[in-house]
Order: sequence, then structure tokens, then C-alpha cells
Amino acid sequence: QNMSDAMAILHKLQTGLDVNVKFTGVRVFEYTPECIVFDLLDIPLYHGWLVDPQVADIVKAVGNCSYNQLVEKIISCKQSENSELVSEGFVAEQFLNNTATQLTYHGLCELTSAVQEGELCVFFRNNHFSTMTKYKGQLYLLVTDQGFLTEEKVVWESLHNVDGDGNFCDSEFHLRPPSDPETVYRGQQDQIDQDYLMALSLQQEQQNQEINWEQIPEGISDLELAKKLQEEEDRRASQYYQEQEQAAAQVQVRKHSGCICHGAGFISHIIFPTQQVQGAASPASARQSGSNERKRKEPREKEREKEKNSCVLL
Repeated sequence: QNMSDAMAILHKLQTGLDVNVKFTGVRVFEYTPECIVFDLLDIPLYHGWLVDPQVADIVKAVGNCSYNQLVEKIISCKQSENSELVSEGFVAEQFLNNTATQLTYHGLCELTSAVQEGELCVFFRNNHFSTMTKYKGQLYLLVTDQGFLTEEKVVWESLHNVDGDGNFCDSEFHLRPPSDPETVYRGQQDQIDQDYLMALSLQQEQQNQEINWEQIPEGISDLELAKKLQEEEDRRASQYYQEQEQAAAQVQVRKHSGCICHGAGFISHIIFPTQQVQGAASPASARQSGSNERKRKEPREKEREKEKNSCVLL
């Protein structure tokens, strides 16, 4: 049964898994079908969003809630007429706001203690999954940001604080600062934008074209199922790139368009090249002598080439 459940949610790996943390332990998550994949493949899953047990009011307000349950509790407490519940809701909301990085120092300490030396695991933070390991007592995350595509020697980033400004290392965990920090920063910003757009695109595509996994025959072989998954992935990738090409084409069209401004409105308008306008010339002008045409032919052709991609702004 676990194998069937795991196979049924494999397609979600393209768009993300529903993982709901609890704030009491680095390996404590609300059980969802998506967690079966990690259990079945024996992949340790960690997070570091923990409540400090020494802060009693936050411990009381958060309790054993998962993230989703805590959000519901905050909404409920705000609507309550009980002042104690209102206070608890406020404390819980402050905790979420103050730990928006989804990593606390208590959680970082617990992570460092829980992860084994040399262990390869998955770290969940800010709705992203990262490969994590431990080397000589220090936690490291695998660098996957787009800004580091040209940084061949940058492989790992240390996880030693909650602010996300770790040190970069090579595959042997030797310090390797980026050669061009500004390029890396721009690349990271581009990665954030692309991740967001890709997530929206895949989410919409998943809603419109969801595979009916319940209709897959129970006796299907692993090879046949793998082929089905690959075909679906190829189809989605092809459709995504087609949409990107269409969007790029629309941008190019807009670049070659002018605007007619009238009042508060803007009307998109394309002015055609003069060679199309001249096609409507009067018969009299067409009867001009051949010599005059030859004299004007060369400058007129240059003028046409110049105007082919031009627009007139009225």
C-alpha cells in the first residue's frame, strides 16, 4: 500500500510537495501522503523552525500545532472574546513574524546535534528542499542558485546562522568566495523570479491537466509506469517552452508597435512601411519615365530598408 501511495504522488515532485512542519522537533512533520516518499526511500527530512522551550509563553501559544494548525488558531483567537485566547493568538502571530526565515537558533542547535557526520539528508526551509550534509561538525547546504552557474568551484554553503549569509566552499569544503559577488546576487534575484514564475506555471498546468492516477491499472509494470511518467514530463516541458516562446514573440511585437495617445487612453497602432503605401499610388505617378525611376531606385531602396522595422509615433 505504501508503494502504491508513493507512486501516486511522484508526479507532484514537479511542482512541490505538501510538507507541514511542527515546531517541536527537527524531524517532526504533520504526516501527509507526501512524507511516504522520504520514508520509503529512507531519506532523512529535517527542518529548523523550532520554538525555544525556555520561552514559556510561546511554548504555550504554539503547543503541538503544525504550521497550518497554528495559522488557523491565530485566526480563531483573533475572533474570540476571551482575552486569554486573544493574547495567545497575538503571541503565536508574533512568533511567526519574528521567525519568517523559518529557522531559529534553537532549531539550528538541534539540527547540528541531530544530523550525523557525513550524513546526506534533505533540509526544508522557506518552501524549498535543499541537500544538506555535515562535515567536521558544521552543516552545509548544496548550492543550487542560478547565480552560481559559472562558479564551478562553489559547491557548498555553510549553515551557521539564521540570516542565510553562510560561507561558500568547494567540493572539499575549502573556502571559495564567489569571483563576482554582484553577478551572483543578480543571478540569485533572477532565480527567485524564475522560480516564482515556474511555480505559477506548473501549478496552473497541474490544475488544468492533472493525471488521473486512480485509472492506472494495478498490474502495470514499473517500466510502463516510468514510461508514462516520462511522457507526461516531456509533454509538460514542451508545452511550457512553447508558452515561453509565444510570450517572447508577443514582447517583440510590442517593441515594434507605436502608441496613439488620446485623452486618458492608449491605442496600440502599427504604421506600415512606405512600400505598402506606395502600392496605392495614382496611375499618373506610375507613368513616370524609366530614367527618373532608375535615378531614385537606389535611395528609395535604402529608404525602404530603413523604414521596414520603423514605426511612426503619432
